[in-house]
Amino acid sequence: MTTVLFWIAAACALAYLPLSPRPASTLRSVLKTASVTLLAMTALLGAGPLLLVVALLLCAIGDALLSRETDSTFMAGIGAFAAGHLAYIALFLTHSSSNLALIFDQPGYFWSLIILGIVAATLLAPRAGDLKGPVLGYIPIILGMGVAVLTLPETGALRWALPAALAFIASDLILATEKFLLPKGHPALKITPYLVWPLYWGAQAGLLIAFL
Repeated sequence: MTTVLFWIAAACALAYLPLSPRPASTLRSVLKTASVTLLAMTALLGAGPLLLVVALLLCAIGDALLSRETDSTFMAGIGAFAAGHLAYIALFLTHSSSNLALIFDQPGYFWSLIILGIVAATLLAPRAGDLKGPVLGYIPIILGMGVAVLTLPETGALRWALPAALAFIASDLILATEKFLLPKGHPALKITPYLVWPLYWGAQAGLLIAFL
């Protein structure tokens, strides 16, 4: 059953991809939300960690909100995703194999995330307008997930956790660039939706595989 649900989720994700750059619609929202909700169901039925289920469900709620593409739903979506990232942080840090000392075994990753956060905040703060507060609050949370995943050993299925977390961060950075940094009509806006969605859904699927 869990394998079937996973592949149905993958099918929904694939069906959503060509719709990702299009205006909000019911079909678009349903496919986007189902793509991650079904991963949460897979984790639940597969007896995965409760925090994994919670993180996936919170992100699915964020997907539903962001798919409506209004400022109010964007802010609510940021809140849902921030909560989802906090659940992932808790999942990483409470795992039986988690070891804080491992963070400093990969100083390049650690300091790259710190520098990335400073650069992102510097670029986004003057351009986020009324969303400045939520956006600046979100940056340390998503990067905190990137630091927390470094506490996990790269053995067995857990080896998927780091690339999945980095893909998640990349998708958020591209989304932020798309929304706040690129002017309307910029040629890159034709490409960014096709980058954000595979990175994001692939990250969620990778984290499911790592912990299920």
